[in-house]
Amino acid sequence: MSVQLPKKILLWLRRLRVLTAKELLQLFRDVALMFVIVYAFTMDIYIAGSGVSLQLNKAGIAVIDNDHSIASRELIYQFRPPYFRLNGEVLDSSTAMRLLDEGQVMASLDIPPKFQQHLMEGRQTAVQLQIDTSNAVLGTLAASYAGQIVGKYGLDAALDRAGLTAESLQVLPRIEDRHRVWYNPNQNDAWFFTIAELMTVITVLSIVLPAAATVREKERGTIEQLIVSPLSPIQILLPKVLSMIFVILLGTAVSIFLILGLVFDVPFKGSLPLFFAVTLLYVFSTAGIGLVAATMSRNLAQVGMLTIMILAPVILLSGVWTPPEAMPPGLRQAMYFSPLYYYIEMGYGILLKGAGLDILWDSLLGLTSLGGFIFTFGVWRFNGVLDESH
Repeated sequence: MSVQLPKKILLWLRRLRVLTAKELLQLFRDVALMFVIVYAFTMDIYIAGSGVSLQLNKAGIAVIDNDHSIASRELIYQFRPPYFRLNGEVLDSSTAMRLLDEGQVMASLDIPPKFQQHLMEGRQTAVQLQIDTSNAVLGTLAASYAGQIVGKYGLDAALDRAGLTAESLQVLPRIEDRHRVWYNPNQNDAWFFTIAELMTVITVLSIVLPAAATVREKERGTIEQLIVSPLSPIQILLPKVLSMIFVILLGTAVSIFLILGLVFDVPFKGSLPLFFAVTLLYVFSTAGIGLVAATMSRNLAQVGMLTIMILAPVILLSGVWTPPEAMPPGLRQAMYFSPLYYYIEMGYGILLKGAGLDILWDSLLGLTSLGGFIFTFGVWRFNGVLDESH
């Protein structure tokens, strides 16, 4: 018995190696799928980093200047790049509203008559700013920046009338608000979006690739050949997962070193080997979702539809687009059933914050527990399909 056991292990490993090479060869021969994989790990992440931004940048503003004074011109001049871009002056509020409705400007600034006179007399005066908030994030930023601009202009005007300067206020007692921005001091959106898109791409491919490989066996009729071969269900299943893991880890390396590091200068403050180890665990875990989808599908079209249905809650409940604190209580609890939630926590923690397992151990434990259940359920479903095919 002691002599036969190593031979069985060697035979098992040889079959695993041969079948994994077979799966990789089939994958590399699929030109369309390879194009999708290369595009996803390169151009898709590049577009996410360079084409998506939550910062206010040159928002168009139209001005209704009913005063035409030096003070009004000084205020208008404050609305300049990088946040605002002056689109010209209009004659009345109806024209400004039409420009807002048509989307030609994001805001309109209405300066009342006698604006300068009221400032010189020390009387309160108000300007009206109408903002298009169909995009709530950019609209809120526009309102915030505009409020800061008008507030600073009003303070400067009051100090000038009182014969004071900003330097003279330094001797007075005051509360000073000092902000310290951690992890992304320049508030570069590209750092956030490229990492988020990379982890989303990994999620999509870790579900789609094993599901596509399994369904392809059904469509070609080769699943019956595998069933009658001297292979156990895990020997049939594991090579599909291993080949997919190899491709995804290779694509992840290309994205990190070529796109994130070289193009967007994302600072990798943590351990890259730890990130790849976490990615390996995550891909292995979410592969179970793809196996479940494959057992419920008969062709690639059905796999695609099921994948879309599965990915929507996985991504939306991950916290990548909506902070967990902003979600309703029920959805906040449902986040713990999304494996991407734990991966997002660990991914940003490792890459941008330099966190280690001493901080991320709870997320790692959650991913391991949930991933183990998902993969075990996927293997159980796959075994059931093989038993039905006998």
